[in-house]
Amino acid sequence: MTYLLRYNAWSVGRAATAVSSLPPGSAAVPAHPAASSATTTSTPDRVSQLKRDHRYADVADIPWCAKESGMVLRDRVRDVVEGKRFQRFVIGVIVVNAITLGCETSSAAVAAFGGLLSAVDNVALAIFVVELAARLYAHRLAFFRDPWNCFDLVVVGVSLLPAAGPLSVVRSLRVLRALRLVSMVPSMRRVVSALVRSIPGLLSLTGLLLLVLYVGSVVAINLFRSSGDARFADLGSTVLTLFQITTGDGWSDMMRDLMVTQPLAWLFFVVYLLVGTFTMLNLFIAVVCSAMEPDPTAPDRDAALADEIRALREEVRALRLEPADR
Repeated sequence: MTYLLRYNAWSVGRAATAVSSLPPGSAAVPAHPAASSATTTSTPDRVSQLKRDHRYADVADIPWCAKESGMVLRDRVRDVVEGKRFQRFVIGVIVVNAITLGCETSSAAVAAFGGLLSAVDNVALAIFVVELAARLYAHRLAFFRDPWNCFDLVVVGVSLLPAAGPLSVVRSLRVLRALRLVSMVPSMRRVVSALVRSIPGLLSLTGLLLLVLYVGSVVAINLFRSSGDARFADLGSTVLTLFQITTGDGWSDMMRDLMVTQPLAWLFFVVYLLVGTFTMLNLFIAVVCSAMEPDPTAPDRDAALADEIRALREEVRALRLEPADR
């Protein structure tokens, strides 16, 4: 964002210098391509252009012409790798590669189409390497600022490790390439990002669940140890039993076994299920759902950026009209 603001200020300053150097009554010609594009391109296109430009080095400190040819090539590569057609192509390659990795688990499929499956796997890996190289060239160091890019780099890098000798186990990690589908599909990225944002709340709920589990275990030992049931003989066995009840596995059979000697045992099970299972499970779901909702108090960065560019366009327009007024 700092680079973007400095770029905007630099563009306006160059335009103002060009306007002030013209004789009175002459037509103002901006000295910088960005000054002319500010008045000829639409606001959304200008926003996209400025978002791309701020990924470069500090353009406020270097001449535009010094990097123009390289920037044009990087822009073209960036447009290709970020285009919808290329994204869909990569998604298709990921899906095909995931299918081939699954087919390699079948002995019959390997015996019949082993060579074809290996060729498809190698071609997919080559496409992934070329894609990452193009994205790294287009974004340079900004590539590593996106955690999803780092995730893709690690997944593809693991696939490039030799799968022989002590590293033969790495071959089984090739299936991680299927996880690249998460980084390529925006809806999946939003879900994973929401899960990451909900980690602090989930950790708090996990601590609360462990506390409920411990308290319930101590109470259960005091209530049911006299029944002779081995599932409530000590603290470790009781914690494991209550965790099983929390998952809803076989709690009714356990309750009926205890009710033979203790008819009121159902009270403990009902209370524990209401607190430890239904309430805690719903709280976990609520935390994840709240993390997926957008923050209403967060500022709209796109709207703020559009307002900033609109103000800059007005300033450039005023500077261009100023010589005519003189």
